[in-house]
Amino acid sequence: MARDVNQALAREFGLSADEYQRVLDIMGRTPSLTELGVFSVMWSEHCSYKSSRVWLKTLPTKAPWVIHGPGENAGVVDIGEGLAAIFKMESHNHPSFIEPYQGAATGVGGILRDVFTMGARPVANLNALRFGDPALPRTKRIVDGVVRGIGGYGNCVGVPTVGGEIDFHPAYNGNPLVNAMTVGIADQGKIFLSAAAGIGNPVIYVGSKTGRDGIHGATMASAEFGADSEEKRPTVQVGDPFTEKLLIEACLELMATDAIVAIQDMGAAGLTSSSVEMAGKGGVGIELDLDAVPQRETAMSAYEMMLSESQERMLMVLRPDRQEVARAIFEKWDLDFAVIGHLTDTGRIVVRHRGVVEADIPLDPLAEQAPLYHRPTEETPRPAPLGPVADPGGLAEALMTLVGCPDLCSRAWVWDQYDSTVGGQTVKRPGAADAAIVRLEGRRRALALTSDCTPRYVLADPEAGGAQAVAEAWRNITATGALPLAITDNMNFANPEKPRIMGQFAASIRGMAAACVALDFPVVSGNVSLYNETEGKPILPTPAIGGLGVLEDAAQAVGYALAPGLELVLLGETAGWLGQSLWLREVAGREEGAPPPVDLAAERRNGDFVRGQILAGRVRACHDVSDGGLLVALAEMALAGDTGVSLRPGPEGVAPHAFWFGEDQARYVVAVADAAALLAAAAAAGVPARQVGRSHGADLTLPDGHTMSLASVRAMHERFFPAWMGVESA
Repeated sequence: MARDVNQALAREFGLSADEYQRVLDIMGRTPSLTELGVFSVMWSEHCSYKSSRVWLKTLPTKAPWVIHGPGENAGVVDIGEGLAAIFKMESHNHPSFIEPYQGAATGVGGILRDVFTMGARPVANLNALRFGDPALPRTKRIVDGVVRGIGGYGNCVGVPTVGGEIDFHPAYNGNPLVNAMTVGIADQGKIFLSAAAGIGNPVIYVGSKTGRDGIHGATMASAEFGADSEEKRPTVQVGDPFTEKLLIEACLELMATDAIVAIQDMGAAGLTSSSVEMAGKGGVGIELDLDAVPQRETAMSAYEMMLSESQERMLMVLRPDRQEVARAIFEKWDLDFAVIGHLTDTGRIVVRHRGVVEADIPLDPLAEQAPLYHRPTEETPRPAPLGPVADPGGLAEALMTLVGCPDLCSRAWVWDQYDSTVGGQTVKRPGAADAAIVRLEGRRRALALTSDCTPRYVLADPEAGGAQAVAEAWRNITATGALPLAITDNMNFANPEKPRIMGQFAASIRGMAAACVALDFPVVSGNVSLYNETEGKPILPTPAIGGLGVLEDAAQAVGYALAPGLELVLLGETAGWLGQSLWLREVAGREEGAPPPVDLAAERRNGDFVRGQILAGRVRACHDVSDGGLLVALAEMALAGDTGVSLRPGPEGVAPHAFWFGEDQARYVVAVADAAALLAAAAAAGVPARQVGRSHGADLTLPDGHTMSLASVRAMHERFFPAWMGVESA
């Protein structure tokens, strides 16, 4: 690739004129093509967080149970019995728009590597997906490819996909979101970090060979899309889950020895980011000989090898006396193993290829002089609360509309393509509980896992929406009986150079931080994905939250499936808040008003009460009340248990449609054998409570006397995806 290095090429690589001048100042000369490539990817938004770092630093990241917070490949928390949970969420948005199958598949592969590179065996995958208008043929193609990609990679690598979420909105027409989350388990004394150490220690390349796929993928992920976005397929990586499975086993086998000094996934920016970050964190230099890099294509240049994002590759620093032990392990697993360099005391990265020095860069300035922007922010005006809205059609008609709409319909078509039980430890699979429950092998202890965000709330009020996303993740974990411990986040926003967008980001962070503090739910890892715009059209601001909690005994976990003969109690205050609700959008045809207020003290009080009742064995089923409101939550419980319900009238002073479809926060529906005892306990704890019905029969009997067969509700609920994808006869 013979190109003259100048400001025009730097701009093409994503560097501004000021950033390119900073490169010239650091180098004291015009950089080589490879050096320019290194600076461009390391200073990209995707790798440097240059627009978001100032805000991310305000998030609470510490707690007694946090072992490693942000800064490592993934977050690490103490889950008891000498074990640690290691988890993170990352985006693969732009690649999944360009090439849905491989974009989603390699997103799963990348987040798996972030977790097992720290010594954890992956035990669960989740995902948070946002797609455009289902009426568009492109949306169907993207959904089909993404779902197949997630299933194809996760199923083959043998890690269960146990949970997630899917939303649809026209704002994602040109920019879907694919956020992948992985959770792994490790011994607390066997956690591996990325800081390189030991002058002279060998630098080892393991895994697959390097090709030309994914070159400048990090730069592509740091820019808006235009009309030519679908021509960027060469920047999308190609994954091989079978090689990933071998890599997991080989790495974990090597980690059982004392050979590894440091280890890093070759993720975004590939060999560049892994070598620069390892050496930089360790305060050492690094020399690489690219002639030794295993290559699957001929005549690759230094530039191509340094920037390739070929998958299933790791970089590690080993003890010299353990090098042959490591080589034997990787050769046993039929993986490449190559010594491609060593650590130095120069504080520089030096790259040689065919006897020529292709890059010689000081590491400290590369990191310390990386751009950091305090971008202008513009606050989103808080919308006025919605006034009274007339009910156009009654409770039964609205319920059928809601349970059948794309945002609330059954996701069975999706999760049936994922193996949610491989490994044999999944206790609550998709569709059974508000959070997935995964038992730790050989133990009673279990993890509760969820992903949550309500982007329409964030658009209307970013601060309230950020707080609500954290609170809902906390609530979903609590609804199973688990104790919430920590979150990972994936901050998906549009162009940060626009003050309105940067204002959304900053306000969302404020809301998230407040909720994390109030709920003792710190942030331990995360990812920022900006420039999610196509031809100037932004996505909805989407701070996706991945939550993790722990149960001492998996047998105590509850789901939301009803059994006959139980009494149903609503916990939490209901004012009938219809602003930004799905009822307002799907039934009344309006998207407006303020989202429901988030009372963090009420969230904590109500949730702690619910968890205590579950762990005391008094709750047979529990479901948080969120999208669609109370009646949708009850219908979901009835469908999950194949049991009908009879409902009582709501309170005086709240319109029936507002009571049953409002999306007030901090609420749960619990099914108990003795409602009187629960109501008394709730009153003593200061938790608002109201009996709303009981479970029996095969019908939904609404408070207005209308009776609907559960079979008819199920048919509506399960219709959308099979009909849309043309598999109704399957």
